[in-house]
Amino acid sequence: MAASVPQEELPILEAVINIRNRLTVLKRDRGDYIKPSDVNSLYQAVVKQVTKLNDVREDNTTHNNRLDTTLADVFSLLSLFYLTIGKTKDTPATYSQIASMRQILNHMNESAVYNESDLVPFHRRLNELRQIVQHNTKHPDALTKLLERQLNECDGILRSLQESLAVISVELTPIYEKLVTIRRQLVALAAKEGSHKAELKPIQEELRKIDSKRVDGKFLGPGGVVPASQAICSSLLEECFEITQEIKAQEESKHVATSLKPIYDRLSGLRAELENLVLTHRWSLRETDLWNYSLSLQEIDKMRIDGKFVDSEGNRPPGQYVLLYLLRRCYGLIYRLLSSSEPVSEELMPIANKLSTVKKCLNEVLKYGGPFSPRDLYPYQLALFQIDSMRKDGKFVGVDGSIPEGQGIVMAHLNECHELLEMLKESMDESEEDDYDDDDEDATEVADDDN
Repeated sequence: MAASVPQEELPILEAVINIRNRLTVLKRDRGDYIKPSDVNSLYQAVVKQVTKLNDVREDNTTHNNRLDTTLADVFSLLSLFYLTIGKTKDTPATYSQIASMRQILNHMNESAVYNESDLVPFHRRLNELRQIVQHNTKHPDALTKLLERQLNECDGILRSLQESLAVISVELTPIYEKLVTIRRQLVALAAKEGSHKAELKPIQEELRKIDSKRVDGKFLGPGGVVPASQAICSSLLEECFEITQEIKAQEESKHVATSLKPIYDRLSGLRAELENLVLTHRWSLRETDLWNYSLSLQEIDKMRIDGKFVDSEGNRPPGQYVLLYLLRRCYGLIYRLLSSSEPVSEELMPIANKLSTVKKCLNEVLKYGGPFSPRDLYPYQLALFQIDSMRKDGKFVGVDGSIPEGQGIVMAHLNECHELLEMLKESMDESEEDDYDDDDEDATEVADDDN
């Protein structure tokens, strides 16, 4: 339960709530592109309140009252705004990515189902985010310390996960990794609609093969020795068998108990929307849209008691694996969308997307070659001319006269397109010269025949 807000912090809370409301209004406005000046203004307002808060709180005690949770909301939203305007390498932009990573790592820790290769991308991304935070000196120390503390939390969870893997003996590592893979296949299968008998059969056979390697319930190493970490592998094997039984038992009842069906439907809908965004995000995603998805997932996550979903009577109905799979899948999709955000502002993204499409088309034309005429290249020349004409003094300028983020990336795309177009023109000229030479040869042959 959150602590009460002290009297001296109430004015700060009121100001932070006002900032959150302004951010929410700005997020809902789809009529205009988000202006960097608006985002910067709100960011400075937050910094001012954080500075006041630091003056009020003189100790290093960890606080958890309404002001802290509201500030967390504000920083999450601000972070998404920074991604939307293309400032992906700015310190505030890292907040939502770190928070999303922490959620995934916590779920991995809870499920205890992961291997070494799963942890490598998180190590790499944490190092990248730490570099951004440490090398951006224009932001206040309070924000830097906040983000470094969160990065350290993620590091701590990663170390814990790494240490858990370290206890698995060398002899049992192949079995453990195989069981991790099988469990993932099973929970993914459990979340799919329809009958799974054909897909389930080879997985069950694989589990039986692994089970047959045990003697008196123990996996044996070379020379009949009993390696350490038996409990981890055995419990994972038993869990895989449990999931296969649940899949078979629940096939006729749509995988989950009736009491959990509303949660299942809600998570299925969120997953479908997020998967669609992964496919179309270059054209349709405004990063601030992810805020609503994050809130919905946090709300569902908080329904769990001791890691399980319960009904109105406090029972744990069947279908837990399906719901947890969907929940973690949604968290993973949000993290993927945040991590793939490009350093191009929302305002320049349509131009970047158009150039990316033109570049792909030109590469295909160049790959498969002609014959083609100047008329065939005209649509590409026109598209590039239209984009070129949008620049002022060599820059793409925003509606408010500012210079949006992503100029370098867009210009690189534009120059590549021009280079490809020149290569196609040259190949077309060479083809015409060859045709001309062939015509000369034919004319010479005809003249010789006449003689």
